[in-house]
Amino acid sequence: MSNTWSIIPSLQPFLQEAWRNSNFTQPTAIQEKAVPTILEGGDVIAESPTGTGKTLAFLLPILNKIDVSKKDVQAVILASSKELVMQIMEEIRIWSIGSGIERASLIGGANVKRQLDKLKKKPHIIVGTPGRVQELIQMKKLKMHEVRTVVLDEGDQVFSNEHVKTVDQIIKSTLKDRQLLVFSATLSSEVEEKARERMKDPTLIRVGESESAGHVEHVYIVCEERDKISVLRKLMNLENMRALVFSNNIDVLSVYAAKLEYQGLPLGVLHSEVSKQERERSLKQFRESKFPLLLTTDVASRGLDIKGLNHVIQLEVPKEARQYTHRAGRTGRAGEGGTVISILADYEVKKLLRIGEELGLTMEERRLYKGELI
Repeated sequence: MSNTWSIIPSLQPFLQEAWRNSNFTQPTAIQEKAVPTILEGGDVIAESPTGTGKTLAFLLPILNKIDVSKKDVQAVILASSKELVMQIMEEIRIWSIGSGIERASLIGGANVKRQLDKLKKKPHIIVGTPGRVQELIQMKKLKMHEVRTVVLDEGDQVFSNEHVKTVDQIIKSTLKDRQLLVFSATLSSEVEEKARERMKDPTLIRVGESESAGHVEHVYIVCEERDKISVLRKLMNLENMRALVFSNNIDVLSVYAAKLEYQGLPLGVLHSEVSKQERERSLKQFRESKFPLLLTTDVASRGLDIKGLNHVIQLEVPKEARQYTHRAGRTGRAGEGGTVISILADYEVKKLLRIGEELGLTMEERRLYKGELI
């Protein structure tokens, strides 16, 4: 293989420079398959596991096509959560250095006046949550007449019943011949159908786990319900432990966080009832390795890229297999290894093994002995 990707020399100089600075030599499977089609202007429906470089797969061609001499919004990226919006914004910042491309984030719940000030600066790319983007279009503050590309990131979320009407209104406000891109880690036939209905002859791209993933182990520890917290505390002592700890329930998370903090153990908490500032602070400190555990609900299983995350821990079995896929996808990213540990009461084991069967994963039982998983 050559030491760089053949498509790079055809991109704008600022992107060639960013690629050199990134130390990537080869594209991931999703990037190799999606970028040429998007550059040609085709509609794309893409499914690729978490941690495989989906964001860059749509950003490279979008940034390449932005005309900075035009002071109009030319691309809109819709995402389902504030965290995912901020992460995409950061990728745009890194990959557009020296280009003159302006960007703005539009997030529900944030100060509208501040967002209107951002729009006055004439951004070329908008990244936002569907509700707020549509609100600003209705207020006639966000002009969509020059938008050539709309991306729905984590498409299965953005096409949910909660968002689909809003998304349709946003799409309708753009140019007739706009390009529509739908990316997701899990693509149900229903979402694929919804996407096709809104597209012109789309290219369907599916990247399997084998083409993309690092080696991830799937293990479980069985204990009494009341002992789950002491198992979690012992797991914190494993060497180099950095873990997202998932629960289906905000109340359960809050109880665990309070007990661990009472015992003087450092951690962060991330869920929908925590303030935006608190969520941002917890994420930032966790990324900087200030503490080993970030306790979260599924708000964090979507799109979050935390480098060097070697463990995902579950305090219960997720409600469905798709949830397990998204949680597990936080580790083993970009070809690195990782471990998913489920801490289960007896009655939960059968349900986890059923999910393993459905996903084609081998779930192995382990126990903690003298500070090690055996």
